Amino acid sequence: MTRSTLATCAWLCALALLAGCTSDSSTTGGSSAGGALKRIMVLTNGPGSYWDACREGVNAADKELKLADHGLRAVLEIGDGTPKGQIDKLRQYASQADVAAVGISVTDASNVAIAEELRKLRAKGVHVLALDADVDREKFRDARLAFIGTDNLAAGRELGKAIAGLRPDGGGLVTFVGRTGSQNAIERRQGVIEGAGAKFKALDNMADETDRSRAKDNVRNAITNHKDLNVLVGIWSYNGPAIVDVVQELNRRKDFTCVTFDAEQKTIAAMDAGAVDCMIVQNPFKIGFDGVKMMAALLTNDEATQKAMFPDLKAAGGDLYDTGLKLVVPGEQSPLKAEQFSNKTEFLTLEQFKAWLAKYKLKES
Repeated sequence: MTRSTLATCAWLCALALLAGCTSDSSTTGGSSAGGALKRIMVLTNGPGSYWDACREGVNAADKELKLADHGLRAVLEIGDGTPKGQIDKLRQYASQADVAAVGISVTDASNVAIAEELRKLRAKGVHVLALDADVDREKFRDARLAFIGTDNLAAGRELGKAIAGLRPDGGGLVTFVGRTGSQNAIERRQGVIEGAGAKFKALDNMADETDRSRAKDNVRNAITNHKDLNVLVGIWSYNGPAIVDVVQELNRRKDFTCVTFDAEQKTIAAMDAGAVDCMIVQNPFKIGFDGVKMMAALLTNDEATQKAMFPDLKAAGGDLYDTGLKLVVPGEQSPLKAEQFSNKTEFLTLEQFKAWLAKYKLKES
């Protein structure tokens, strides 16, 4: 090989190394620090098809708000369901100069380390919101600017009212959830118990740590362990399908009232088949869309949007933005009627709910 050939090879290798150094190495698929677009990150509290509708909202906001024109883009990342996983992600974001805002569904409301990482991001100049599940507001309210999502206590109360309407003689209920320490889990369960009233006894609150097999095992164990159990309550979206599967497997449908938060495709199909009595449905599409909308407004100094969404941000409770509720029943034959619930809750039959999903090209909510 001639000296000129060696020199050419060395020059090409140097170019290759330079290209490798400037390429994006982020595992989240975002721009590098020198890239054109800053990222708005939405981090979930775990896996689940519930987040598919949220992703649609995030993507719709990215497109409709023309974020690229402002040097921004929105990205949703699925967490692994553990506080450690969220802490690792938050530390990763802090090390990436292109992360400009973070909206997080907090895995564990009382986790000090998660709150500290959020505070560090804010100190660095990254805008932080809680989406879907908040921090413990008594301890860590300053870790995020505001919360966008469901009023989980109110939602729990509405589902509790539904339980009371479906089982007027009362009974025993068990709640099933991914993590009992999540803010939304705590508030939903509390609301369910309050709304159901004194005729019902809360027999257990069973966590599955987002393990779908364990979610089913919990339902089996609850049915075995509690002879006076007659109401099964799904607190997270996939708990509804877990309840349906086990009740069908045991051929015990007549023995249980089955109610759930959220409307996964399997839960919708189960209600259509008569296997679910009621769903209290959030709006993850709106949570994703409005979460990105607010973070973009903060990044572009859009004070009009900020004021419209949070007119009294610094007042007591002014940092909470409610994305609304729908209560869905199988049909007109349900004993539940709209007047039994808050006028803030949209009361729908399953067919009406399906029409709403179709309008927004959603499969679940």
